[in-house]
Amino acid sequence: MLPRKTLTAGIALAVTLITVPAVARAANGAHDDTLYEAARASASVAADPPPGLVDALARDLGVTGEQAETRLVNEAAAAGVEPRLRALLGTSYAGTWVTGPTSTPVAATTDPSKAQAITAAGVEARVVTRSLDHLDQVKAALDQASDKAPKTAPIWYADVVGNTVVVLTSTPAKAAAWVLASGADVSAVRVVRSDERPRLYYDVRGGDAYYIGSGTRCSVGFSVTRAGSQGGFVSAGHCGTTGATTSGSNRIAQGTFRGSSFPGNDYSWVEVNSQWTPAGVVNGYSAGILPVRGSTVAQPGSSVCRSGSTTQWHCGSIQQLNTSVTYQQGTVSGVTRTNVCAEPGDSGGSFISGDQAQGVTSGGSGNCGSGGTTYFQPVNEILSTYGLTLAAQGGGPTGSPTVTPTVPGGTWAANTAYATGATVTYGGAAYRCLQGHTSQVGWEPPNVPALWQRV
Repeated sequence: MLPRKTLTAGIALAVTLITVPAVARAANGAHDDTLYEAARASASVAADPPPGLVDALARDLGVTGEQAETRLVNEAAAAGVEPRLRALLGTSYAGTWVTGPTSTPVAATTDPSKAQAITAAGVEARVVTRSLDHLDQVKAALDQASDKAPKTAPIWYADVVGNTVVVLTSTPAKAAAWVLASGADVSAVRVVRSDERPRLYYDVRGGDAYYIGSGTRCSVGFSVTRAGSQGGFVSAGHCGTTGATTSGSNRIAQGTFRGSSFPGNDYSWVEVNSQWTPAGVVNGYSAGILPVRGSTVAQPGSSVCRSGSTTQWHCGSIQQLNTSVTYQQGTVSGVTRTNVCAEPGDSGGSFISGDQAQGVTSGGSGNCGSGGTTYFQPVNEILSTYGLTLAAQGGGPTGSPTVTPTVPGGTWAANTAYATGATVTYGGAAYRCLQGHTSQVGWEPPNVPALWQRV
């Protein structure tokens, strides 16, 4: 552990050590056979994006309509090629993101000898100091000490672009002392002064409004199905507790919360009654009715849009994955940080990138008049936790919903920290860790393809 006197220097110097440009991406025409160009060619969003979506991106991101269409394709391709880059770079992998008005893909490595492999894949390369696994471990140390974090330091996240873990706080000295006491690698932490005061968005909706009990309003996140069930939708956990009843925007009886988790997480699922039919679409208001075709995780820098009953449809970009945010009610970990605005009444609503579901609105700071920061709970974790299937465009799932059975046995164990590239066995099969994380019951390798790849 560094002495207290060393802390400020360690944190202050973190930025100067982070990114060193390596090999620039070659001209576009030279990558017809690269991993990235192959992913770009198969990007589903390239087909024909809804005009309303393109218009909203152009409006909120300050790009042209043509740039908006190009970035949708590039972002879908970046999300598709990320697992291949992660496997290619192994323990040196330091993250993937997109940048610029048309979302140029970038991947980072701690091994200069692997920069050429990134470029050969059709992606811009960066050589950095810390691997993504190291950043995740540093953030995990802060998560473990979240109960001792000062109230003035409500947000921390792994910043792959900056190659640091960032702590946002209005009292840097107190936050720095907490970082030191946590046992985290202080040289990898950057304390940034910020006046953000996250709060939950009560009275919300995610696409269409729904009401809990006698009056609280939240938002539908995404429609889901479940074997042996009428199906329903996912939303924020702070919207209602298990067993609470809901009604739709027309005040007709709608359903019951079958699962809810908050704080720690911020997710829930509501099973609807026979009067309601889950549909695989999002109400984009000014953008129209938008299809949902999957839930591939968009990478930092990608555009993302949010639907909510108070402020309706707004867009921005993903800032960081794997963020921890502290509300007055407690800390929520593993959420995604965005610069999309939101206001009270927007909680639980849909975050979507192109046609890929990303998550449900948790909370944030600011508003849609002056701008702000909003956090969403990733949808794949919700689906995995409750054994749900995302409903696809057209009013239902693509095929019959299936739930992978969990078969005990093997080396995988709950409540264990796994680094990127680690291998385990489970149910007679071997799996490789795709993203550093601490395992939980319900996150068995067959159930969370975002975290584990069968080998």
